[in-house]
Amino acid sequence: MSAARFEQIALIGIGLIGSSIAHAARRAGLAGRIVGSARTAATVETALRLDIIDEGFDSAAEAARGSDLVVLCTPVGICGVVAKEIAEANTFRDGAILTDVGSVKGAIVRDVTPHVPKNVHFVPGHPIAGTEQSGPESGFAELFDSRWCILTPPADCDSAAVAKLRGFWEGLGSQVDTMSADHHDRVLAITSHVPHLIAFNIVNTAGHLERVTDREVIKFSAGGFRDFTRIAASDPTMWRDVFLNNKDAVLEMLQRFSEDLTALQRAIRYDEGDTLHRLFTEASALRRGIIEAGQDTDEPDFGRRVAGPQEAKRENDDD
Repeated sequence: MSAARFEQIALIGIGLIGSSIAHAARRAGLAGRIVGSARTAATVETALRLDIIDEGFDSAAEAARGSDLVVLCTPVGICGVVAKEIAEANTFRDGAILTDVGSVKGAIVRDVTPHVPKNVHFVPGHPIAGTEQSGPESGFAELFDSRWCILTPPADCDSAAVAKLRGFWEGLGSQVDTMSADHHDRVLAITSHVPHLIAFNIVNTAGHLERVTDREVIKFSAGGFRDFTRIAASDPTMWRDVFLNNKDAVLEMLQRFSEDLTALQRAIRYDEGDTLHRLFTEASALRRGIIEAGQDTDEPDFGRRVAGPQEAKRENDDD
């Protein structure tokens, strides 16, 4: 039996990430039972119908009862509220591991830690994998394959609990790294959060242009803009919470981005072709590095391919 196997996993939230955890855990034989809760009864019913969970509950506290792994798959802004609900109901199992999948870690540590009983091990986590889809129907077992999962355990966290959760994520297909919550938030601000903010903004800018109609934007969208629209289709609630809970790091990276954008603007204005060529060459080299690291493919598809579970378009983010 795998050392990373859990008797019962409780998924608090059964959207893309939660349902994918369930599929991947079953594929790897890492769960005896999988239970879950969601904000709506319809989501729980769908998860049951699709055999994502073995049993569904109305509340997070009931789902956590008897579970040796509890995974908070809710928007960042309510993770603390959910942890408090479970703690007040006293349904955490002795020695259980509590983790999350939020793409902001400092706020999660701040909001969740006060509600973690002494007999529970809190190991914050963030699988850097996702798509623009949401809901239990969107999950698939391969989502985490060869993707990174970052764990941000507190300094006093039980090492055995961290090792077991690492093994669990590796069993789901992920590569695992550890770092501090603060460092995680600075890294993800530039690799995920700011790119999403730019995507939301550029799509809205196109939609608000007075002399370019929405129909023309849709009809003549080139590959670059299509990629932006795909990213901008991501869950609004999730991303609202990300930006509000990682505002310092995001604003810092936005300032740096604005300065670099100003330099590009100046190069264009003053016909500085050599500067533009150098900056574009540097960006191209970084893109090749991403491909060589196995984090993407150089095949252009511009969102045209109809993705199945085996080859769904994956976004490093958010999620």
